[in-house]
Amino acid sequence: MEHNAHNIIQLQKSNCKNCHKCIRSCPVKSIRFTGGQAHIIQDACIWCGQCLTACPQDAKEIADGIKEVRLILCGNHPIIASVAPSFAAYFEGIGFPRMREALRQLGFTDAEETAIGATFVKKEYEKQLADAKQDLIITSCCPSVNLLIQKYYPTLLPCLSPVVSPMIAHGIDIKRREPDAAVIFTGPCPAKKEEAQGTSISAVLTFEELARMFAEKNIRLKQHGDISHRRNPNSRARLFPTAGGILKTMDIPSDTEYTYMAVDGIHNCASALDDIRKGNITHCFIEMSACTGSCIGGPVMEKYRHSPVRHFQSVVNFAGPRDFKTEPMEEKLLAKTYSPLPYSRKTPSRKEIEDVLLKTGKQKPEDELNCGSCGYDTCREKAAAVCQGKAELNMCLPFLMANAEQLTSNILENVPNGILVLNEDYEVQEINPAAMEMLQVENKQDVLGSHVIYIMDPDAFQDVLEGRREVRNYRDYYPEIDKYLEMSIIHNPTAHTLLAILLDVTEAEHNMLEKEKLSRHTAELTDRVVMKQARIVQEIASLLGETTAETKVALTKLKESIAFERESK
Repeated sequence: MEHNAHNIIQLQKSNCKNCHKCIRSCPVKSIRFTGGQAHIIQDACIWCGQCLTACPQDAKEIADGIKEVRLILCGNHPIIASVAPSFAAYFEGIGFPRMREALRQLGFTDAEETAIGATFVKKEYEKQLADAKQDLIITSCCPSVNLLIQKYYPTLLPCLSPVVSPMIAHGIDIKRREPDAAVIFTGPCPAKKEEAQGTSISAVLTFEELARMFAEKNIRLKQHGDISHRRNPNSRARLFPTAGGILKTMDIPSDTEYTYMAVDGIHNCASALDDIRKGNITHCFIEMSACTGSCIGGPVMEKYRHSPVRHFQSVVNFAGPRDFKTEPMEEKLLAKTYSPLPYSRKTPSRKEIEDVLLKTGKQKPEDELNCGSCGYDTCREKAAAVCQGKAELNMCLPFLMANAEQLTSNILENVPNGILVLNEDYEVQEINPAAMEMLQVENKQDVLGSHVIYIMDPDAFQDVLEGRREVRNYRDYYPEIDKYLEMSIIHNPTAHTLLAILLDVTEAEHNMLEKEKLSRHTAELTDRVVMKQARIVQEIASLLGETTAETKVALTKLKESIAFERESK
């Protein structure tokens, strides 16, 4: 089953907070930023896992191999686990017999130590030293170092020992003995997932993944306590995962004139390779490991089980004084040719770099702070990365801060509202021109750092800070400045500040008072008119009432007179 090299280290986008820490830690700057998200440049990556351990938000993760292994475990063929010797550091105090037992409980047919493969490899190194045909020999056990040379130092490939790694050697040995077996390697390194592709290794699990599989099956690994007395005396290659461990396992010929050295840590390896390329180092046998402390300081160890001194002791105590007993293997089976894998990068011109620098406000050399906040060592490196499409302009923190300050200054200077910023001790931290005019402050420096009581009543601020009330569009008269102000106060507990937004409503208030005065005058006048009209109406009504009565009396008398005259006739 093939591994997907493009998914060895994956990004959790929702976790990425644009902090650039992964770029700072990446030795080959194989991370591209776009849209505020980090993306691994597959062709440039050496899978050292430095970004994985450096990320504070767990936005990077190793591609999970558990599903692939479960599928293999469902098969009918033998399944052999190759366990890296650094397991003694991750699974402290367990011992290999109990590790084998636990792996069998998971469904593995059997388990063996990868240190057996390391024994084959170290013997090949000893042959190279005895032949003394190469002026410089660099060990080939670390896949990240191998990729570093293949991609960034291809001219030094003749220095790289043409021997497979212990993982591959052990897989070849197992397949030689059991051709139908599927070999599953487990160790502390994500780069092994890439190295295993197309080889005798069917799948790769990290120790963290293996621990999860044990937990899912409720398999508990019991410690032996002090296991040093139970170690296999024929297990010297168990020292391989420690710094200088390869050299400690080798029987170095006494008649060679090589200088022997161990270099650990990817930056130290890169520095050594720079010196080799310049011709400053010759006739050496160099053990190189990408991780500080070698494999016991691998990404999985550093992220989940970081205790380098104790882990070193665990591995050393687990190793015996003699080699594993192995059957001879043909040299051609262990041979490997490492081909160049140059990462093609466009080299921007000086003008292109300077154009980018100008866009970020760097007009002269002293403007180049080389602060490293973008993840690159110098401003020019970052400008080159922008030209190559690996970085964005806004990754420059001083540039962002300057822009933010300028934008804030423009807003504060031109906004018609008054802006007043206090700390939680009610001391003025910022005041804009509009607020200065409203509060009759002539000189900004006179009030900065002073208590707000010198320019206005602090009661409203105290109420907001102490949670007694909210102040939103609160209008009040301030006699000391003879103005009406409308004020909203916002407390920012994270920044420990109080923000007051002021609006001068004096004219509006005066207009409203004038309208109220006019309204009262109109109401009074109306009341007087109504009262007068009411009296007139009453008078008319009264007059009309008297006239009607008199008419009624006259008509009654007239009627009576007519009736009397008729009767008289």
